[in-house]
Amino acid sequence: MALRLIDYGTPEYAQMVNLRNLLLRKPLGLLFNESELEKEKDDILLGCFEDEKLEGCCLLTKVALDTVRLRQMAVISGLQGKGIGKVLMQFAENIARDRGYKKIIMHARKSATGFYEKSGYKKASDEFEEVTIPHFIMEKDL
Repeated sequence: MALRLIDYGTPEYAQMVNLRNLLLRKPLGLLFNESELEKEKDDILLGCFEDEKLEGCCLLTKVALDTVRLRQMAVISGLQGKGIGKVLMQFAENIARDRGYKKIIMHARKSATGFYEKSGYKKASDEFEEVTIPHFIMEKDL
């Protein structure tokens, strides 16, 4: 397993968009549009690869001088529960910390809150709906 930063617009980025579409958007009847993806050019894009195949990904978006938002965490369905998400989360936290950020926030799907709580994230909001499903804001100080 290799953890890497992904450059916007590369073949690895195309794999990332495809994986996120497949796992996060398509099941909800949604697709990315070009303007959404265009905003990611300044984000920190992270991937977990086996050989050259992307198995998991996430991205970090700057929301304040000391805070990033974790977004679009996805791990191939058959590989969930094998530690890829945990390792990817630790990688994202280390990258954020190395770049001077003090806090990570996210809009976590209700179904994933247990996973994030195991990594030290706390709920910071009441339940709300986003992309047609229940979410919570979660956060962690780095």
